[in-house]
Amino acid sequence: MIEIEVQNETHQTQDRLRFAAVPRIGEGMRLLEPDGFWASYDVIDVWYQKAEFGDVWVPYLHVRMTASEDQPSAEMPDPDGHAPVGLSGGREFAPFAI
Repeated sequence: MIEIEVQNETHQTQDRLRFAAVPRIGEGMRLLEPDGFWASYDVIDVWYQKAEFGDVWVPYLHVRMTASEDQPSAEMPDPDGHAPVGLSGGREFAPFAI
């Protein structure tokens, strides 16, 4: 496993995540949003910096939310046709399952 610092341009946050391989520029990934929903992100930059210890190069990723996920979706009526569902931007909550 490779521990990589992911810098999120959309939310201006930094997280350290573990990957089996370093993603390439243009690849997509799913990241957990601050509101608890998963969203698609595009890798816009990958770079390596030398670590403070030894001759080790550490990878960094710069990501931005995918354009289609970035725009709020049109408010959809609920299944019964009542008030529009707008609390989560039209995204559906999926609970964790094993």
